[in-house]
Amino acid sequence: MTYAPTTTYAPDGADGGTRERGPRAGVLGGVLGGRAGTAGRHARDVVDWGEPDKEIIMRAWQVRTPGPLDGGPLELVEKEIPTPGPGEVLVRVLTCGVCRTDLHVAEGDLPVHREHVTPGHEIVGQVVGAGPGAQRFVTGERVGVPWLRRTCGVCRACRTGRENLCTRSHYTGWDADGGYAEYTTVPEGYTYRLPARFDDATAAPLLCAGIIGYRALRRANVPPGGRLGLYGFGGSAHLAAQVALAQGIEVHVLTRGEQARRFALELGCASAGDARDMPPVPLDSAIIFAPAGDIVPYALAALGAGGTLACAGIHMSDIPALDYHDAVFHEKTLTSVESNTRSDGEEFLTLADRLGLHPTTHEYPLDEADRALRYLAHGDIEGAGVLRVAEAI
Repeated sequence: MTYAPTTTYAPDGADGGTRERGPRAGVLGGVLGGRAGTAGRHARDVVDWGEPDKEIIMRAWQVRTPGPLDGGPLELVEKEIPTPGPGEVLVRVLTCGVCRTDLHVAEGDLPVHREHVTPGHEIVGQVVGAGPGAQRFVTGERVGVPWLRRTCGVCRACRTGRENLCTRSHYTGWDADGGYAEYTTVPEGYTYRLPARFDDATAAPLLCAGIIGYRALRRANVPPGGRLGLYGFGGSAHLAAQVALAQGIEVHVLTRGEQARRFALELGCASAGDARDMPPVPLDSAIIFAPAGDIVPYALAALGAGGTLACAGIHMSDIPALDYHDAVFHEKTLTSVESNTRSDGEEFLTLADRLGLHPTTHEYPLDEADRALRYLAHGDIEGAGVLRVAEAI
């Protein structure tokens, strides 16, 4: 006969209410595996051992069968709260950003790495438990869980400071269950402390949209005081634009959505047009955030001599054939962005705090994650979608 631990209080639901399913699905405040909690309390003071043969249950979305959103690839299920492994922490999810990569995972644009995976990799939460050897965070501490989950540490890429190119890397919400759930686990070495300036909702999009936008800016080689074009203007682009503007860069936005174009101008961008329009001036650099490969020839044509175009997405439709002289001659550079390093994340979060970035967010309850993804797929968005899963305790 087995006994499952339950807590003396249950987490708030998305509506602020309290739910119980068998044993209470609450904060596992002390430890998993006998590790003592904080403030002088042992795990047994925090965890109340429940009835025999019952499990601690949480709600989570999972990809039933990858496919178009209209076919309902996601399903909301109840499942056991995960147990953190060695060096991992258990995180009670407070918010989770809605990223286009989640859409690619759900719709099958990316190959399946884990059957019935729970998407989500822009996670803000509280540490509520720890696996063997994990000691970096204290119980109750607020943390950020990003896309990059694990790298091997021994391959040539890892040993030369390019862990984002590790061929054995793992990712939250693709290789392991992510934040469209009430709890998740994460290796503590790939977890961020978050600036206090940002609340739980505005901190979420920093963890992928912000970090990837920051790396894309670096890859685009924008010269000081230069001109930058942003193709697509969602969660990542609106944060990259704020960083660029703060650095004195002239930003031009090219995107299909009228609402997104208005938003770009409100943020201070110099112009905003359709994704297939030419900007009013030649560009020094450009970043494509939209997953549309047919935009590449337009973006290359918009570059002046010596310009750089960076493609920031993990997935993109096919790029049409390019004319060498028209598209890439005059020392133009076409490059891509693959994930990020942990140092990218630390640098960006420090910069976001110093610059006082203002992520624009639209909140949805956990129950409406599928609706949030449909809004993202529509394309004409202002800022980033965020799932509100629970309130901090």
